[in-house]
Amino acid sequence: MDDVDLREQVFHNAVREYILFFWLFILLYVSSYATICFYKKKADTDDYYAGGDDAVVYRIALWLCTFTLAVSAGAVLLLPISIVSNEVLLLYPKSYYVQWLNSSLIHGLWNHIFLFSNVALFILMPFAYFFTESEGFSGSRKGILGRVYETTVVLVLLAVLVFGLAWVASALLDDDNSSREALFDVWNFYLPYLYSCISLLGVLILLLSTPMGFARMFTVIGQLVVKPKFLRDVEEELSTVRLDEEDLRRKLQYNHHSSSTIANGHATKEDLHSELQEVKKRRIELEQRAKVSAWRRNLGYPLAMLALLGLTGILLLMVAQNTFQVLIGIKALPVGAKEAVLGIASMSAFGSFGAGLEIVLILYLMLASVMGFYSLPFFGRLAPELHNTTMVKIMGNCILILVLSSALPVLSRTLGVTNFNLLGDFGRMEWLGNFYIVLSYNGLFAVATALCLVNRFTATVRREIYIRLKMAFNREKRSMSISTGNGSIGLKED
Repeated sequence: MDDVDLREQVFHNAVREYILFFWLFILLYVSSYATICFYKKKADTDDYYAGGDDAVVYRIALWLCTFTLAVSAGAVLLLPISIVSNEVLLLYPKSYYVQWLNSSLIHGLWNHIFLFSNVALFILMPFAYFFTESEGFSGSRKGILGRVYETTVVLVLLAVLVFGLAWVASALLDDDNSSREALFDVWNFYLPYLYSCISLLGVLILLLSTPMGFARMFTVIGQLVVKPKFLRDVEEELSTVRLDEEDLRRKLQYNHHSSSTIANGHATKEDLHSELQEVKKRRIELEQRAKVSAWRRNLGYPLAMLALLGLTGILLLMVAQNTFQVLIGIKALPVGAKEAVLGIASMSAFGSFGAGLEIVLILYLMLASVMGFYSLPFFGRLAPELHNTTMVKIMGNCILILVLSSALPVLSRTLGVTNFNLLGDFGRMEWLGNFYIVLSYNGLFAVATALCLVNRFTATVRREIYIRLKMAFNREKRSMSISTGNGSIGLKED
């Protein structure tokens, strides 16, 4: 009877976990679908309802992109869900209603996210791209099956190529027959090995984008929150914009019956129309800002700036502390997936408050990394546009978000933002056990973040000094030219 009861308990636990995973996936999938529909191009929506083979191909690609984005959101929520589960079990250790939050559930969540991340990155997204570009083999019957056959063949050839490159890299870096033979174990070694390389690439991208994202956050918050009057005179800007708009309207009305080129010979009617639309848009924005209450105008901007400064400062202090502890050997390296038992001790020295702060910092890291990546000079062109993003760009952004989100738990653990162990295959990446890589990464991250913030807050001062010096130089140059002109006139009069 005890064996039967144990088997029933294991069965019911497994069913409960799969039901929870299913509902979580449905929630993330619906949210991801709404997000993609919010950004995708209108023409793609028309094709979606047009019918035919192209519409079916488009639907499948859209579903695969939605699945990938849902997995990315799940990877972002791995650490927050784990930390919250641990704190809830600490607060209510004997409550019947939270017993389903156990270690088995969290381990299963990490393993499923790792599995789906591999599937989406190496199978689904390449299939979606080649599927949309395929037309079927020459001479074969046109249709969905022909495109599926062509896409499958291309994927097999691509897998052989990547497998060969990985085998060669392993032979060059590690002259060990056992390691090369392990590459033939595709499921247990090959895919995790490739995913480890992709994760390392994602962590390096985060090293570049996250510090820039911190600086970018201050600019974005400044645009969303109205600056106080002593920093920005909205009424004066609004009066100037209204005068510019009225001037443009008069020019267009005066030259309404003239040719396409305006009398000055430089601007066209189309240019004036475009400029008028921009000025009108600017006027509407300023009018909305002018309607903001005095409390928000005078307190919103300073409080938002202080919140960002506080979060960034706390993050830098945690990185500095983690670097010091790793350097002197107090803290272990993040490699090695240990068996995590929830509800034993808090992950933070400050209890539930510290755990909540860790969650906020992890989400702040992800937001800053995405904003920083799109702020980079070359990769800024990949930024999605509202209702104007093509399907190919959506695929690229889904892959990018998946790489960054999969690297987020590794980044958070490497920087010491949280002490929660990396579970499953996330903690089995060999480069996490390299002392010099972890130490160098922490140091470079802290230095890059400090430099970006210093550059952000001193850019206005440096720009103002440059403008003042330029004005003084031009004034001095103008005075010298006037003096020279007066001297020449005097010579002619003599």
